[in-house]
Amino acid sequence: MKPQTTPRAFTFRRVVALALVALVAGGLGYLHFGTGSSTVSVPDGAKAGDLILEPCDYSTEDGSYAADCGTLVVRENSADPQSRLIALPVTRVKALSASPKEPLFRLEGGPGITNMKFSLASRYAADRDVVLVGYRGVDGSVRLDCPEVDSALRHSTDFLGEKSFRAYEDGFRACADRLTGDGYDLGRYGLAQQVDDMEAARKALGYDRIDLLSESAGTRTALIYAWRYPQSIHRSVMIGANPPGHFLWDEKTTDEQIARYAELCAKDDGCRDRTDDLAASMRRTDEDLPDRWLGLPIDDSAVRVFSFYGLMETTSEAAPLNGPTAIDAWLAADDGDASGFWLQSLVADLAPMPFVWGQYAAAARPDADAAKEYFASAEQGPGPDLGYAASAFAWGGGRLADAWPAAPDEDEYSRVRTSNVETLLIGGELDFSTPPQVATKELLPHLPNGHQVVLPGFGHTLSFWNDQPEAGSHLVNTFLDTGRVDDSRYEPQNVDFTPAVTLPTLAKGIAGAMVGLALLTVVSLLGMARRVHKRGRFGNKAGAVLRALYPVVLGLGGWFIGVLIAITTMPGVPLDDELLVALSVGVPVGLGIYLAWVNRSWSAGIKATGFAAAVASALVGGWLGLHAAEGLLALVTAIAGAIAGANLILLALDIAWDRQGRDRFAAAGANETLEARPSVG
Repeated sequence: MKPQTTPRAFTFRRVVALALVALVAGGLGYLHFGTGSSTVSVPDGAKAGDLILEPCDYSTEDGSYAADCGTLVVRENSADPQSRLIALPVTRVKALSASPKEPLFRLEGGPGITNMKFSLASRYAADRDVVLVGYRGVDGSVRLDCPEVDSALRHSTDFLGEKSFRAYEDGFRACADRLTGDGYDLGRYGLAQQVDDMEAARKALGYDRIDLLSESAGTRTALIYAWRYPQSIHRSVMIGANPPGHFLWDEKTTDEQIARYAELCAKDDGCRDRTDDLAASMRRTDEDLPDRWLGLPIDDSAVRVFSFYGLMETTSEAAPLNGPTAIDAWLAADDGDASGFWLQSLVADLAPMPFVWGQYAAAARPDADAAKEYFASAEQGPGPDLGYAASAFAWGGGRLADAWPAAPDEDEYSRVRTSNVETLLIGGELDFSTPPQVATKELLPHLPNGHQVVLPGFGHTLSFWNDQPEAGSHLVNTFLDTGRVDDSRYEPQNVDFTPAVTLPTLAKGIAGAMVGLALLTVVSLLGMARRVHKRGRFGNKAGAVLRALYPVVLGLGGWFIGVLIAITTMPGVPLDDELLVALSVGVPVGLGIYLAWVNRSWSAGIKATGFAAAVASALVGGWLGLHAAEGLLALVTAIAGAIAGANLILLALDIAWDRQGRDRFAAAGANETLEARPSVG
């Protein structure tokens, strides 16, 4: 018998494996600590009104443009000279012309989303500066995040139920109390204060008058700007105009928009073959929404809310969240296939809300009285009205109206006022969010120098930006340059009622993938265990693949197992719940890596230690990985963290035991020799 030698602790394979684990860990650390949004802070020695700019480049759809980037310093309360200073980001995309015209200030919609992203700036920067000023409470040194509201929505089992409304209200109240306790004056983060920031930027940049380009909720800011500082505005273009009182949607207007879709459906061969009357089909389906598809639950409130937001847009660029796709799902359900509704419910559970909730609530304050009246009306109710569903979701059944502190001057902007600013209103005929007939009736009469263009076949703002963009740019630039309305470059816009990919098709594919990967995970683990039991261990090459690559499949399949269990038996558990993700990812990954590592001939103590260490480390690694990113990317980082954790601990055990010269094998049988023992390197 050859003398037994102590195995070398640091083999080439182990060094490579440790390097890969370190690379994954470093990547996760970078995602967590190094890719967050840049922090905006008040510069030392700054005073209110200061604007500090440096040359930078700004990325657009037409390449990089020269720009100035920097920080504007303003007071939280402009009326109080002792109020704290806050900082806001400012970007000026420089005009290509040596003699630029009036600068263009961009106002994003939302509310509650950033105003610093506008890749379309190149469409207007030929002969004017394009200026982006960060929204206070979202983009600046103060960010009004409300995890309390996120938690309430994530744990909701019925977006339109009283329990969810109460949780929504409690979330906003708790957030407001916390932020107030931290010293923030929440009444100073509304739209009027947002306008004051824009005006401060205009002065600091040295502009005489400016043009405004606003969309959706941003048009409310543009209106207030024109009412508050009319002498500062040259011309204003509003895409998807939102008059006061219309952060809400009424049944009559929603029905009008559905009727417009129905008229187009009746002229489309494919749509007409599926229904004699689109509006009637949708009403019939809504009155008896199915609660399950193949045993998988359907949340009727999520279907109504998701459908309303889908019907806002007509452009294929917004698919699957667009009108034709939503209508296809309703017609499929009317024909007995509710799979699209199930997918809408699943997406509602998974999709993160993109809002900074504190600023969302502050921006909505001017409509608080309108919301109270709306939800107190005997005519409104949780019936088959998609507009009511969207309003109830946005306002928590009206409870948001009293859950956030009021702004001192919000009542001044709760009704339409007259403005002499030259204004162009652009609306899509099929827009559910900001129906153009509302602007025609309530806003245009108060604009003596106003004009309106209604685009047939168009939806909300994404439709304007993405469909016939050259015509849209010509319309906007011509008006800003001359005050003349020229929509002559638009051609008839058709609505395609036969989307390339439908929700039922996606639903069946996703459900099949979920069930298939879940079964594959279970079968794989059982097969790996059987292989170890019969043959003793995996070879070095197979083991490397099963420890480094195949755990990705196990992690994804494990999460699908967790999702299927959660949606069928635990409806109150969010699908991105930390414990759910850590367990459903960590357990199969840890088991798979353990089985790829273990040797049947090792002693029971060695195997038990390795098993416990692999599973525990995969759980910890999965939990840490989950916090390295947000949204669905967090699932990827959770899987990566679980793989790194399980492999790291097993490598550490291998190295430690080999350095100790520890014999891992059980007592040899009569016919077993040391020479026959497989390598553990």
